[in-house]
Amino acid sequence: MTPTRSRLAARARELSLTLTAWPSVTGTADEAGFAHNLAGLLAALPYFRDNPDDLAVLPVPGGSHARSNVLALVRGTGSRTVVLAGHFDVVPVDDYGDLAPLAFSPEALRAGLIERLRLTGTFAQALDDLESGRFLPGRGLLDMKSGLAVGMAVLEQFAADPGRVGNLLLIATPDEEDRSDGMRAAATELPDFLHQRGLEVALGINLDALCDNGDGADGRVVALGCIGKLLLSALVVGKESHACYPLDGVNAAYLAAELVAEMEYAPELGERAGAELAAAPAALGMKDLKNLYNVTTPGRVWVFWNVLTQRRTAGTVLAIARQIALRAMERAQARVAERARQLSPDGAPSEAWSRLEVTTFDAVLARALARESGFRRRFDAYAAELATRDDLDLPTRSQLLTEFAWDATGTEGPAIVLGFASMPYPAVNWGTGAMEDALKETVMAAMQRTAAATGVGITARNHLPVIVDMSFLGRTDQADLEVIARATPIWGSSIVWNPAGAMPAFPMVNIGPWGRDYHHWLERVDQGYAFGVLPLLVWNVASDVLRQSGS
Repeated sequence: MTPTRSRLAARARELSLTLTAWPSVTGTADEAGFAHNLAGLLAALPYFRDNPDDLAVLPVPGGSHARSNVLALVRGTGSRTVVLAGHFDVVPVDDYGDLAPLAFSPEALRAGLIERLRLTGTFAQALDDLESGRFLPGRGLLDMKSGLAVGMAVLEQFAADPGRVGNLLLIATPDEEDRSDGMRAAATELPDFLHQRGLEVALGINLDALCDNGDGADGRVVALGCIGKLLLSALVVGKESHACYPLDGVNAAYLAAELVAEMEYAPELGERAGAELAAAPAALGMKDLKNLYNVTTPGRVWVFWNVLTQRRTAGTVLAIARQIALRAMERAQARVAERARQLSPDGAPSEAWSRLEVTTFDAVLARALARESGFRRRFDAYAAELATRDDLDLPTRSQLLTEFAWDATGTEGPAIVLGFASMPYPAVNWGTGAMEDALKETVMAAMQRTAAATGVGITARNHLPVIVDMSFLGRTDQADLEVIARATPIWGSSIVWNPAGAMPAFPMVNIGPWGRDYHHWLERVDQGYAFGVLPLLVWNVASDVLRQSGS
């Protein structure tokens, strides 16, 4: 049974408004309650009234509230299965100011935003978008409750088809905006869930959103994979000195400045596959670790960068970062020496400059373990303590553990200690072979058929250019994760994740809505695509893959 485009569109819009009206800010009780609201909505469908065991609410470990994943399976014939996946948590609403009470009411919010923008005369594009009626605002409507609603609308339509072929599984998860606890828990549970029911996944469809400030061409996309993300970090250790005698020490603030200047947009760490670029690194945080004012030069600075990958491994990222850091430190040494000579014929920097090293966290930890027999116990106890500190983010916990290990080595600075400081998001790439080539042809044919039926251009690309939960469902390089674990101080404490043997590792695509300004009070979705094209596109891809021969 092929659904009418108008029927799917109307249901997708209706569900989008319903889901958006339920607040679900990451880390709140509302987020925890959303899963039960969603399960209740699904349970009312005739299919789940008749098959209640096919609807599961599964707890997600960790967090200050009892969060859950929702898995909704509609069975047809055979074992071949398509997974539809999306997250339901959203970022906070404080940025809306006096319009925060309307953040989850799209129609009322649109009127309020139009009034505000007319009054202030700012954000002309947003005002045009909202006045045109093409775009609808709302916290989480773009990122990504309209995508999740499309998955639900397709699932409902599939359940209503008495001749349905294959099986459709919807997975809705919390916590994507923090550390993806929800999807990582789902990825761990999914192999057993499928095995117990005799199901094999042919394709996963992630339903997350894209932004485009132009005509939408870069948002109307089927992506056959996604970029990966690493949070590269550096503890910069100097040698303190009185500010009246700066050459007696090594100013960690200056070392960090040279390092940041060299690392920012470093071409070596930008990765290109054909015309697709994973952006070069950008610094996301930098702070000296003095806790009060005095005239002593900073002894330590903590820096971290967003590093995106396509196929490059974490080991390669660390190796490139080390070369960049060495280059920056050589420049710093030469510059300080030259300036010392300019100021005084006898001027010379501290001998400490000759000791400057660039190393990695795992090497520092090994040094500490070799020096102190009981250090592993002390380190693990401190890591466990930090894991309970909700007032500390993951990079700060990593900083404290890196310092703890460095101090235990008994080594003086200066030094650069490289590592990773947060949850990694593995890149997802399709494999090669006849089966995957045939699957890709099926997806592309469905995309082209949808474009022809709607008159709306849709393009394909190899990597979604944003960080998404599908990182934990697609194929992952296990050896690379081991490299990441060794270089991440909080692995095993604040990051509790053992993907070995548990990752589902099936082909993944992302097919989602597009709009503008997500994570911003002007977040808004293009209604024509989200409700008029996307539901038909997801339906066509899912149903064509389910009907494809082989499994």
